[in-house]
Amino acid sequence: MTAINFAIIGYGGMGSYHVHNIMPNENERIHVVGTYDVSGERQKISSQHNHKIYQSFEEVLTDETIEAVLIATPNDSHKDLAIQALKAGKHVVCEKPVAMNVQELDEIIAVAKEIGKTFMVHQNRRWDPDFLITRELYKNQQIGELFQIETRVQGANGIPGDWRHEIKHGGGMVLDWGVHLLDQLLFLVDSPIKKVSADLSYILGDEVDDGFIAYIIFENGIRAIVEVGTTNYISLPRWYLKGTEGTALIQDWDLNGEMVIQSEVKNIDAPKPIQAGVGLTKTMAPPSEEATITKELPKASAEYDPFYKNFYKVVREQAEPIVKNQEVRRVMELIEQIFEAVK
Repeated sequence: MTAINFAIIGYGGMGSYHVHNIMPNENERIHVVGTYDVSGERQKISSQHNHKIYQSFEEVLTDETIEAVLIATPNDSHKDLAIQALKAGKHVVCEKPVAMNVQELDEIIAVAKEIGKTFMVHQNRRWDPDFLITRELYKNQQIGELFQIETRVQGANGIPGDWRHEIKHGGGMVLDWGVHLLDQLLFLVDSPIKKVSADLSYILGDEVDDGFIAYIIFENGIRAIVEVGTTNYISLPRWYLKGTEGTALIQDWDLNGEMVIQSEVKNIDAPKPIQAGVGLTKTMAPPSEEATITKELPKASAEYDPFYKNFYKVVREQAEPIVKNQEVRRVMELIEQIFEAVK
């Protein structure tokens, strides 16, 4: 087994996370040779880990020992760096969002095809345990057929960092967390999109969105609410899933939650009216104890390889990529639909 020699372009938060938290899991397949970053301070930190320190991107590209590069730089630089690397004969892993728009992605894909090198986007949230549980519920219908999916991430810390506040660098939450949630949704639901409506939040006064809500209807009838917020001091559940036979709640990344499903008990008494505010309601009264069963969330795991193991197999064995470029393109198309719907 011959490991793929990598150079890291951008040794910031995500670049260093790849190096120290993801790539070591495949140390027989992936070997980090060195890093290049415009920040001298980050280069100094990288050197303390015995990495080769490149003085320029061009130096990386001319190093014949480097087979692949990871691009973990601000969003607006992805296209040019990826195309230069591909033309230099390197395979490329790119952080999300892959590019600023569909046109830029198409340019990258065309060069990768022409050169015959692998280009893959690191859509890592396809391996999140909460998403895998949702995928299990969708595939095996433990709460019946899903017809409504609500997926959210919310916090109260505003937009992180510096360049993420600027349009020219591809800042804003649609292009940040939105990419993750939309990729998960489209990877889950195998159906064309029928309709998109959306609203962006500018509560913090930045030139980019600090949050958004998108309402997506698929042709197979599934409805999805996708929401990202950075001004939420009380967060809504990570997932709220409605099926034809029950409801599932995944509260957070710690997988707190439950399923409530219909029981198979026959001849259940109709619900009795309850006092609701200053009136009565039978419609919103809780079902009787015999009518439902509360269960733990199902266990779930990915039946596909981890990202870098798959990348290795794609490069060395011509395996099928788990994150396909056409899937990434579909996400970028949906992002453009969201921005257009807001207009």
